[in-house]
Amino acid sequence: MEQLYSSLFIMALGVAVCVFYFVGSNWLLGIIFPARGVSNQKMAQNLRRAASVRPWLFLGPALAFLGLYLVYPVFESVYLSLHDRNGDQFVGMSNYVWLFNDGEFRESLFNNILWLLVVPAASTFFGLVIAALTDRVSWGNIAKSLIFMPMAISFIGASIIWKFVYDYRAPGSDQIGILNAVVEFFGGTAEAWVTMPFWNNFFLMVILIWIQTGFAMVILSAALRGIPEETVEAAVLDGANGVQIFFKILIPQIWGTIAVVWTTITILVLKVFDIVLAMTNGQWSTQVLANMMFDWMFRGGGDFGRGAAIAVIIMVAVIPVMVWNMRQAHAQMEGR
Repeated sequence: MEQLYSSLFIMALGVAVCVFYFVGSNWLLGIIFPARGVSNQKMAQNLRRAASVRPWLFLGPALAFLGLYLVYPVFESVYLSLHDRNGDQFVGMSNYVWLFNDGEFRESLFNNILWLLVVPAASTFFGLVIAALTDRVSWGNIAKSLIFMPMAISFIGASIIWKFVYDYRAPGSDQIGILNAVVEFFGGTAEAWVTMPFWNNFFLMVILIWIQTGFAMVILSAALRGIPEETVEAAVLDGANGVQIFFKILIPQIWGTIAVVWTTITILVLKVFDIVLAMTNGQWSTQVLANMMFDWMFRGGGDFGRGAAIAVIIMVAVIPVMVWNMRQAHAQMEGR
């Protein structure tokens, strides 16, 4: 109960601070640029100045936090990547030279590429198919709610759920893992799925696909509903079947939205960390870049320089995709 009370107190305090800031900043702005007791010309000038300053008062805290927690860490990471394990001695590009000659880094890079090839494509495809199918049935909203539900679960929580799905017990013991129970029911042999090199990466990918399919479904469903009915009706009158309508009428009209969903999931995949940490901790050839960075930065490696170098590599990989995504989203908003 103490934790509950303290959480409620912090929430109430945060709201109170926000209200005080916005009310107080407006009051202070009114004193600096008064709209009463001055000439009409001065009043108009003060109103213009206040209107130009007010948005920055509201944006100020957000920009300050973004600078503190996003911009500053970027420069600090680049700085640390050029220094030794303690961040004291300048070593130039030595950390990057080590990185590209390290076997674990190459394994992590290969696994990240696998994730990039599979997860965005599978999530977008399943989301698109489900969105198209559920829009055609009366209970579609119920189905969408169930499919979207995993989005409400944290990656760690989802990983724990899937640990029970993949759970393996020694021969002779009852298999409590759902997958192994099904395999044995059909006469197969139980396997330790997450320890099978190469294939275990795909078993981990299933978790992220399970989570992100709901996100893709919601966005693409909204895009499908925005397609004019006249185009579909015209295709039907011309003799097009359901498959032809789906691939030749619907998909071309929402291709921009599909690209945005694809790249959004791609950015997430480039930073995948929680699932690997909870399921295997990078063992059995499942290591990825973010987990490797965490190991070198905060765990056994204890090398800030090498950890920061991996972080910079991840950032460099994310930036082009993010920029392209933003441009596509902007183009979608403008209707191009």
